[in-house]
Amino acid sequence: MRIMPASEFNLSREVEYGSAEQNASVDQIVTDVRNEGDAALLRYTEEHDRMKLEAASLRVTQEEIQAAYQEVEDDFLVAIRAAADNIRAFHEKQKRNTWMDLQPDGTLLGQIIRPLRRVGVYVPGGKAAYPSSVLMNVIPAQVAGVPEIVMVTPPATGGEPGINPYILVTAAEAGVQEIYRVGGAQAVAALAYGTASIPPVDKITGPGNIYVALAKRAVFGVVDIDSIAGPSEIAVLADETADPGYVAADLLSQAEHDEMASAVLVTPSRQLGEAVAAEVERQLATLPREAIARKSIDSYGAVLLVDSLAEGVRVINQMAPEHLEVMTADPMQLLGSIENAGAIFLGPYSSEPVGDYFAGPNHILPTNGTARFSSPVNVDDFLKKSSLIHYSKEALMQNGEAIMTLARHEGLEGHARAIELRLRQERG
Repeated sequence: MRIMPASEFNLSREVEYGSAEQNASVDQIVTDVRNEGDAALLRYTEEHDRMKLEAASLRVTQEEIQAAYQEVEDDFLVAIRAAADNIRAFHEKQKRNTWMDLQPDGTLLGQIIRPLRRVGVYVPGGKAAYPSSVLMNVIPAQVAGVPEIVMVTPPATGGEPGINPYILVTAAEAGVQEIYRVGGAQAVAALAYGTASIPPVDKITGPGNIYVALAKRAVFGVVDIDSIAGPSEIAVLADETADPGYVAADLLSQAEHDEMASAVLVTPSRQLGEAVAAEVERQLATLPREAIARKSIDSYGAVLLVDSLAEGVRVINQMAPEHLEVMTADPMQLLGSIENAGAIFLGPYSSEPVGDYFAGPNHILPTNGTARFSSPVNVDDFLKKSSLIHYSKEALMQNGEAIMTLARHEGLEGHARAIELRLRQERG
């Protein structure tokens, strides 16, 4: 693992979203599904997933879901139910209410908050399956009050058109009733535009590979999306009191996600940096996903040396990492200075997987430095807001001239006359 001054490291990591060929392929898939519906959806499923399906078999049956329960262990059910309770309790605190404000002159102003009607959740099912991501997408939407939540996930590549039983069971535990065995860019296009088998949605959330990310970007505007997620990131800000083994393990917890994942330690202690680098090598040797993690560490991992924790905080704020762990003698003291991070983990026992799976906050976080201006997935992502204006006669008579002045300064005489007509009529 490289050890270097923070000043020599490229803190603004820009990830290119797909090659020209990948973008062209996704554009073609999206166009075909939009124009041909189920026919294109089934064709691309056969081509990319090597699975020949009929339109009638796209939707997962209740019998399949019940059968999946026979394939999962009891301890998994206990764990996923406990995690769901924690996630729901956390997101319940984010709920917002419609409000109205009656002014003394009789004007009523307010904001009406309503849930989206129908949301689509994409769940990966290829190289890895993530039941926890089902909870992180579905539960905030449920708390927001979304009445229709539909899930898409790829069938097993080749062979039987099955779906990972842990994914199905988690979806059932979360209350998802509508599940389709389709993945990739074609699934995103189907959710956005609708087909005979899959009605369209208002928003698409959830992680996926580069083709899924590009498809979400392509359909944004037709529907809303949560984000275009990049590779996973973790930064650890630590001083000499940190345990090198803990730090190394947490860096590797993200490096094992993806060859492009980023794992960085920021510290004023060279001694800690060297110890962590040695621990990373030691732990890598027995990690089941060693090849992936090693490529990540070699390409995007580093120990960044700073003069002080204050400089370390400045480095962190510039990086705006997806996950930030603070392992210092007094992490709370630094919290007020940390401005940019998707999720902040304080202290030696707040390991990143605690947030990934169980604590309650959402693990779908901004990547690629976008924590500078965006937030984790939350209840607000599944709400829409309408402004309410009930202007009284008294208010219009008092403020009409000012409204006309502003309209005419913008060259919009029609706007001004709409007010002028009312003033003239009321004044006689």
